[in-house]
Amino acid sequence: MTNEILTRVEGRTGIISLNRPGAIHALNTAMCTAMTDALTAWIDDPAIEAVMIDHAEGRGFCAGGDIRMLATSGAADGAEAREFFFIEYRLNHLLFVYPKPIVAFMNGITMGGGVGLSLPSRYRIATENTRFAMPETGIGLFPDVGGGWFLSRLPGRTGQFLALTGARLDGAECHALGLATHYLPSDVLENAKAQIAEHPDRIDDILASLAVGPPAARILGNRERIDQLFASDRYEDILAALTEDGSEWSAKELATLAGKSPQTCKVALRQLKDGAQMPDFAAEMRQEYAIGARVVQMHDFIEGVRALIIEKDNAPRWNPDTPEGVTDELIDSIFAPLPEDQAWTPLEIAR
Repeated sequence: MTNEILTRVEGRTGIISLNRPGAIHALNTAMCTAMTDALTAWIDDPAIEAVMIDHAEGRGFCAGGDIRMLATSGAADGAEAREFFFIEYRLNHLLFVYPKPIVAFMNGITMGGGVGLSLPSRYRIATENTRFAMPETGIGLFPDVGGGWFLSRLPGRTGQFLALTGARLDGAECHALGLATHYLPSDVLENAKAQIAEHPDRIDDILASLAVGPPAARILGNRERIDQLFASDRYEDILAALTEDGSEWSAKELATLAGKSPQTCKVALRQLKDGAQMPDFAAEMRQEYAIGARVVQMHDFIEGVRALIIEKDNAPRWNPDTPEGVTDELIDSIFAPLPEDQAWTPLEIAR
């Protein structure tokens, strides 16, 4: 088992701590495998009544996935990237269907892969340190790890807004939108963990007793304009609505979107539209794997990683470079189901 994941039993709970602080606990394949192994071992262990997921040290819960590896693999045959997605999405799905309560502590940066660990969990704890985002449109990827399921179920059009812009939310905003179930001051988290370890049958009462009223959620003040201006599932319509609005807020969002991959923005809108109708979470992950298996080898992802992560010139050259250039046929090809022998499947757990 990798030392980048620390697992232990405290009281009547299993605890998984992410331990890759130099990368803000960004996930790699070995970490996802280690978490899956721990969770499966605890399913039928009568001594474990609940699971907690946190990070061992550093300023973030989890900043995402191993983007450099994905881009390097994508520029070759893509096999390593597909393996990562396959294993990571199995972990996401396992968290979603897990029979015992899971408490995720979103204390600090919670982005991309970190969202995929926290949102499937029954209890999601935000703090004053939480910085939540799905920033994938900026690197030509897409809001995966179940983003199509979770973001499409947020109030109004906030999910579409977050998917397109990559906007960062604080803990109060996460709580207001339902992304977090509780808002706790960071200085009571160790107390919360100790109490839960001793009384995993009283998680609701413990968290309620330690929770505090969060500050005002800034995004609520923008809900009306988000719902109005991001109303369409057609990317060109959203850009036109923002342009016509002419407000300072709209100008800022237009400037943000100007730096994003047009292809990825169209993928995200289609992903959330489809995700809202998915029959279950496994179907969502099956579709996201098909998208990821293709996008990871496409120009925009490799170029986005070059521009923002490797060379850091922050000047990605997208292709197509306009929304109009991203055809419906291209999007359809990205979303097409994979052949059965290549498709994603959920983990089969022996019971």
